[in-house]
Amino acid sequence: MDKITLAKRAYLLQINSRNLAEGMRSGSFKSLYRGHGIDFNGVREYIRGDDVRSIDWNVTARNNKPYVKVFNEERDLDVLLLIDRSLSMDTGCGNESRLETAFDCASLMTMACQHNSSSVGAVIFDGAINFSCAPKPGYQQAMMLLTQYEKNLDEIKPGTALESALQGVVRLLKKRSLVMIFSDFRVDGWDKPFAQLCHKHDVVAVRITDPLDDQLPSIGSVYFEDPETHTKRVYPTSASTFQRKWREANLFREDLWKREVIRRGGIPFILSTASDPAIELTRFFASREQR
Repeated sequence: MDKITLAKRAYLLQINSRNLAEGMRSGSFKSLYRGHGIDFNGVREYIRGDDVRSIDWNVTARNNKPYVKVFNEERDLDVLLLIDRSLSMDTGCGNESRLETAFDCASLMTMACQHNSSSVGAVIFDGAINFSCAPKPGYQQAMMLLTQYEKNLDEIKPGTALESALQGVVRLLKKRSLVMIFSDFRVDGWDKPFAQLCHKHDVVAVRITDPLDDQLPSIGSVYFEDPETHTKRVYPTSASTFQRKWREANLFREDLWKREVIRRGGIPFILSTASDPAIELTRFFASREQR
Protein backbone atom coordinates (compact mmCIF):
# COMPACT_ATOMS: atom_id res chain seq x y z
CA MET A 1 0.00 0.00 0.00
CA ASP A 2 1.13 3.56 -0.64
CA LYS A 3 1.78 6.06 2.15
CA ILE A 4 -1.59 7.80 1.72
CA THR A 5 -3.49 4.52 2.07
CA LEU A 6 -1.41 3.51 5.09
CA ALA A 7 -1.98 6.89 6.75
CA LYS A 8 -5.74 6.62 6.14
CA ARG A 9 -5.84 3.08 7.61
CA ALA A 10 -3.84 4.24 10.64
CA TYR A 11 -6.22 7.17 11.18
CA LEU A 12 -9.32 4.97 10.91
CA LEU A 13 -7.74 2.44 13.25
CA GLN A 14 -7.21 5.14 15.85
CA ILE A 15 -10.77 6.49 15.56
CA ASN A 16 -12.51 3.10 15.53
CA SER A 17 -10.40 1.67 18.32
CA ARG A 18 -11.33 4.59 20.61
CA ASN A 19 -15.03 3.78 20.14
CA LEU A 20 -14.28 0.12 20.79
CA ALA A 21 -12.31 1.03 23.93
CA GLU A 22 -15.39 2.75 25.37
CA GLY A 23 -17.46 -0.38 24.79
CA MET A 24 -14.85 -2.57 26.46
CA ARG A 25 -14.85 -0.40 29.58
CA SER A 26 -18.63 -0.42 29.96
CA GLY A 27 -19.39 -3.99 28.81
CA SER A 28 -19.99 -7.06 30.93
CA PHE A 29 -16.28 -7.88 30.91
CA LYS A 30 -15.64 -5.00 33.31
CA SER A 31 -15.66 -7.60 36.08
CA LEU A 32 -12.27 -8.72 34.74
CA TYR A 33 -10.68 -5.34 35.43
CA ARG A 34 -8.15 -5.61 38.21
CA GLY A 35 -7.38 -2.80 40.66
CA HIS A 36 -3.73 -1.91 41.03
CA GLY A 37 -3.81 1.46 42.81
CA ILE A 38 -5.88 3.83 44.91
CA ASP A 39 -6.15 7.54 44.19
CA PHE A 40 -7.82 10.02 46.60
CA ASN A 41 -10.57 11.96 44.80
CA GLY A 42 -12.12 14.16 47.49
CA VAL A 43 -15.03 13.88 49.91
CA ARG A 44 -18.84 13.69 49.77
CA GLU A 45 -21.68 13.62 52.28
CA TYR A 46 -22.19 10.41 54.17
CA ILE A 47 -24.94 8.15 52.76
CA ARG A 48 -26.56 5.49 54.89
CA GLY A 49 -24.73 2.23 54.31
CA ASP A 50 -21.29 3.82 53.71
CA ASP A 51 -18.36 2.25 55.53
CA VAL A 52 -17.86 4.30 58.72
CA ARG A 53 -14.11 3.71 58.38
CA SER A 54 -14.11 6.04 55.35
CA ILE A 55 -15.48 9.03 57.32
CA ASP A 56 -13.23 12.11 57.11
CA TRP A 57 -13.47 13.35 60.71
CA ASN A 58 -11.77 16.70 60.04
CA VAL A 59 -14.26 17.67 57.30
CA THR A 60 -17.12 16.26 59.37
CA ALA A 61 -16.15 18.44 62.34
CA ARG A 62 -15.93 21.59 60.19
CA ASN A 63 -19.34 21.05 58.57
CA ASN A 64 -21.24 19.54 61.52
CA LYS A 65 -22.38 16.61 59.38
CA PRO A 66 -20.61 13.42 58.30
CA TYR A 67 -18.47 13.30 55.15
CA VAL A 68 -16.66 10.29 53.67
CA LYS A 69 -13.48 10.07 51.64
CA VAL A 70 -13.86 9.08 47.97
CA PHE A 71 -11.19 7.10 46.13
CA ASN A 72 -10.73 6.18 42.47
CA GLU A 73 -9.34 2.73 41.86
CA GLU A 74 -7.01 2.48 38.90
CA ARG A 75 -7.88 -0.59 36.88
CA ASP A 76 -6.49 -2.60 34.02
CA LEU A 77 -7.54 -5.60 31.97
CA ASP A 78 -5.50 -8.43 30.51
CA VAL A 79 -6.48 -9.38 26.95
CA LEU A 80 -5.02 -12.20 24.86
CA LEU A 81 -5.76 -12.56 21.15
CA LEU A 82 -5.45 -15.86 19.29
CA ILE A 83 -5.25 -15.53 15.49
CA ASP A 84 -5.60 -18.57 13.22
CA ARG A 85 -3.61 -18.01 9.99
CA SER A 86 -4.21 -21.45 8.45
CA LEU A 87 -4.73 -21.83 4.69
CA SER A 88 -8.50 -22.13 5.08
CA MET A 89 -8.48 -18.64 6.64
CA ASP A 90 -6.78 -17.24 3.53
CA THR A 91 -10.07 -17.43 1.59
CA GLY A 92 -12.97 -15.10 0.86
CA CYS A 93 -15.03 -13.63 -1.94
CA GLY A 94 -15.00 -9.94 -0.98
CA ASN A 95 -12.42 -7.22 -0.50
CA GLU A 96 -10.91 -9.07 2.46
CA SER A 97 -10.12 -12.69 3.25
CA ARG A 98 -11.01 -14.30 6.57
CA LEU A 99 -7.39 -13.86 7.61
CA GLU A 100 -7.34 -10.13 6.81
CA THR A 101 -10.61 -9.71 8.73
CA ALA A 102 -9.11 -11.57 11.70
CA PHE A 103 -6.02 -9.34 11.73
CA ASP A 104 -8.20 -6.23 11.37
CA CYS A 105 -10.08 -7.34 14.49
CA ALA A 106 -6.82 -8.04 16.31
CA SER A 107 -5.47 -4.59 15.36
CA LEU A 108 -8.62 -2.89 16.64
CA MET A 109 -8.54 -4.83 19.90
CA THR A 110 -4.85 -4.09 20.37
CA MET A 111 -5.31 -0.34 19.91
CA ALA A 112 -8.43 -0.35 22.10
CA CYS A 113 -6.39 -1.98 24.87
CA GLN A 114 -3.70 0.65 24.40
CA HIS A 115 -6.31 3.43 24.79
CA ASN A 116 -7.59 1.72 27.96
CA SER A 117 -4.08 1.21 29.37
CA SER A 118 -4.85 -2.51 29.38
CA SER A 119 -2.36 -5.31 28.89
CA VAL A 120 -2.60 -7.13 25.56
CA GLY A 121 -0.81 -10.13 24.09
CA ALA A 122 -1.23 -12.41 21.11
CA VAL A 123 -0.69 -15.93 19.81
CA ILE A 124 -0.48 -16.40 16.02
CA PHE A 125 -0.52 -19.89 14.54
CA ASP A 126 -0.99 -21.97 11.39
CA GLY A 127 0.33 -25.55 11.46
CA ALA A 128 2.64 -24.42 14.26
CA ILE A 129 2.85 -21.56 16.75
CA ASN A 130 4.47 -18.69 14.85
CA PHE A 131 4.33 -16.02 17.53
CA SER A 132 3.45 -15.91 21.21
CA CYS A 133 3.56 -13.00 23.64
CA ALA A 134 1.96 -12.72 27.09
CA PRO A 135 -0.19 -9.63 27.79
CA LYS A 136 1.78 -6.48 28.56
CA PRO A 137 0.73 -2.81 28.74
CA GLY A 138 2.13 0.13 26.84
CA TYR A 139 2.52 1.78 23.46
CA GLN A 140 5.63 -0.21 22.50
CA GLN A 141 3.80 -3.49 23.11
CA ALA A 142 0.89 -2.38 20.90
CA MET A 143 3.22 -1.31 18.07
CA MET A 144 5.14 -4.58 18.27
CA LEU A 145 1.92 -6.58 17.95
CA LEU A 146 0.69 -4.50 14.99
CA THR A 147 4.00 -5.22 13.25
CA GLN A 148 3.56 -8.94 13.87
CA TYR A 149 0.06 -8.84 12.37
CA GLU A 150 1.45 -7.34 9.15
CA LYS A 151 4.30 -9.86 8.98
CA ASN A 152 1.98 -12.86 9.43
CA LEU A 153 -0.25 -12.06 6.45
CA ASP A 154 2.22 -13.87 4.14
CA GLU A 155 3.87 -17.29 3.77
CA ILE A 156 1.08 -19.34 5.33
CA LYS A 157 1.83 -23.01 6.02
CA PRO A 158 -0.63 -25.94 5.94
CA GLY A 159 -2.44 -27.13 9.05
CA THR A 160 -3.82 -25.40 12.11
CA ALA A 161 -2.43 -25.70 15.63
CA LEU A 162 -5.61 -24.42 17.31
CA GLU A 163 -5.64 -27.24 19.85
CA SER A 164 -1.98 -26.66 20.80
CA ALA A 165 -2.51 -22.89 20.91
CA LEU A 166 -5.38 -23.25 23.36
CA GLN A 167 -3.35 -25.59 25.55
CA GLY A 168 -0.45 -23.14 25.51
CA VAL A 169 -2.64 -20.20 26.51
CA VAL A 170 -3.73 -22.03 29.66
CA ARG A 171 -0.06 -22.11 30.72
CA LEU A 172 0.74 -18.61 29.42
CA LEU A 173 -1.88 -16.62 31.36
CA LYS A 174 -1.22 -16.05 35.06
CA LYS A 175 -4.50 -14.35 36.03
CA ARG A 176 -8.08 -14.28 34.82
CA SER A 177 -8.19 -12.58 31.40
CA LEU A 178 -10.34 -11.87 28.37
CA VAL A 179 -9.34 -14.27 25.57
CA MET A 180 -10.56 -13.74 22.00
CA ILE A 181 -10.04 -16.45 19.37
CA PHE A 182 -10.27 -15.46 15.68
CA SER A 183 -10.65 -18.57 13.54
CA ASP A 184 -12.94 -20.39 11.12
CA PHE A 185 -12.82 -23.37 13.52
CA ARG A 186 -12.51 -25.81 10.61
CA VAL A 187 -10.62 -28.37 12.67
CA ASP A 188 -11.37 -31.08 15.21
CA GLY A 189 -10.04 -31.43 18.74
CA TRP A 190 -10.41 -27.82 19.89
CA ASP A 191 -13.35 -28.38 22.24
CA LYS A 192 -11.61 -29.95 25.26
CA PRO A 193 -8.73 -27.44 25.59
CA PHE A 194 -11.29 -24.72 24.89
CA ALA A 195 -13.37 -25.90 27.86
CA GLN A 196 -10.26 -25.91 30.06
CA LEU A 197 -9.50 -22.34 29.01
CA CYS A 198 -13.08 -21.23 29.70
CA HIS A 199 -12.83 -22.65 33.22
CA LYS A 200 -10.24 -20.00 34.14
CA HIS A 201 -10.93 -17.12 31.73
CA ASP A 202 -13.67 -15.29 29.83
CA VAL A 203 -13.34 -16.65 26.28
CA VAL A 204 -14.93 -15.20 23.12
CA ALA A 205 -14.86 -17.53 20.11
CA VAL A 206 -15.03 -15.38 16.96
CA ARG A 207 -15.96 -17.53 13.96
CA ILE A 208 -14.87 -15.73 10.77
CA THR A 209 -17.32 -16.53 7.97
CA ASP A 210 -17.73 -15.52 4.33
CA PRO A 211 -20.85 -15.04 2.14
CA LEU A 212 -19.72 -18.02 0.04
CA ASP A 213 -20.25 -20.25 3.08
CA ASP A 214 -23.98 -19.67 2.74
CA GLN A 215 -24.47 -19.27 -1.01
CA LEU A 216 -22.34 -19.98 -4.07
CA PRO A 217 -22.78 -18.09 -7.35
CA SER A 218 -24.73 -20.03 -9.96
CA ILE A 219 -22.01 -20.65 -12.58
CA GLY A 220 -22.46 -24.29 -13.57
CA SER A 221 -20.14 -27.17 -12.64
CA VAL A 222 -17.07 -25.87 -10.83
CA TYR A 223 -13.88 -27.52 -9.51
CA PHE A 224 -13.21 -26.91 -5.83
CA GLU A 225 -9.96 -27.71 -4.02
CA ASP A 226 -9.39 -27.94 -0.28
CA PRO A 227 -6.39 -25.65 0.46
CA GLU A 228 -5.22 -27.91 3.29
CA THR A 229 -5.64 -31.43 1.86
CA HIS A 230 -5.76 -30.53 -1.88
CA THR A 231 -8.83 -32.76 -2.23
CA LYS A 232 -10.75 -31.84 -5.41
CA ARG A 233 -14.48 -32.00 -6.07
CA VAL A 234 -16.84 -30.85 -8.80
CA TYR A 235 -20.03 -29.16 -7.61
CA PRO A 236 -23.11 -28.30 -9.75
CA THR A 237 -23.52 -24.73 -8.48
CA SER A 238 -26.50 -24.02 -10.78
CA ALA A 239 -28.60 -26.84 -9.33
CA SER A 240 -31.24 -25.59 -6.89
CA THR A 241 -31.00 -28.81 -4.85
CA PHE A 242 -27.25 -28.35 -4.45
CA GLN A 243 -27.66 -24.70 -3.43
CA ARG A 244 -30.26 -25.65 -0.83
CA LYS A 245 -28.13 -28.42 0.65
CA TRP A 246 -25.05 -26.18 0.65
CA ARG A 247 -26.95 -23.56 2.67
CA GLU A 248 -28.50 -26.12 5.03
CA ALA A 249 -25.11 -27.76 5.67
CA ASN A 250 -23.57 -24.40 6.56
CA LEU A 251 -26.42 -23.52 8.94
CA PHE A 252 -26.08 -26.94 10.58
CA ARG A 253 -22.31 -26.52 11.10
CA GLU A 254 -22.73 -23.00 12.52
CA ASP A 255 -25.49 -24.08 14.90
CA LEU A 256 -23.50 -27.11 16.05
CA TRP A 257 -20.41 -24.94 16.64
CA LYS A 258 -22.40 -22.29 18.51
CA ARG A 259 -24.00 -24.83 20.83
CA GLU A 260 -20.61 -26.45 21.50
CA VAL A 261 -19.00 -23.09 22.38
CA ILE A 262 -21.80 -22.30 24.84
CA ARG A 263 -21.75 -25.82 26.30
CA ARG A 264 -18.03 -25.51 26.96
CA GLY A 265 -18.47 -22.16 28.72
CA GLY A 266 -17.45 -19.74 25.95
CA ILE A 267 -19.17 -16.86 24.18
CA PRO A 268 -19.88 -17.37 20.45
CA PHE A 269 -19.54 -14.47 18.02
CA ILE A 270 -20.00 -14.91 14.25
CA LEU A 271 -18.32 -12.26 12.09
CA SER A 272 -18.54 -12.12 8.28
CA THR A 273 -15.82 -10.86 5.97
CA ALA A 274 -18.55 -8.70 4.40
CA SER A 275 -19.05 -6.79 7.69
CA ASP A 276 -17.13 -3.88 9.15
CA PRO A 277 -15.04 -5.34 12.02
CA ALA A 278 -15.04 -2.05 13.97
CA ILE A 279 -18.83 -1.78 13.88
CA GLU A 280 -19.40 -5.44 14.71
CA LEU A 281 -16.94 -5.53 17.61
CA THR A 282 -18.42 -2.34 19.07
CA ARG A 283 -21.92 -3.83 18.75
CA PHE A 284 -20.73 -7.03 20.39
CA PHE A 285 -19.42 -5.27 23.49
CA ALA A 286 -22.54 -3.06 23.60
CA SER A 287 -24.76 -6.15 23.51
CA ARG A 288 -22.78 -7.69 26.35
CA GLU A 289 -23.40 -4.53 28.41
CA GLN A 290 -27.17 -4.76 27.79
CA ARG A 291 -27.21 -8.39 28.91
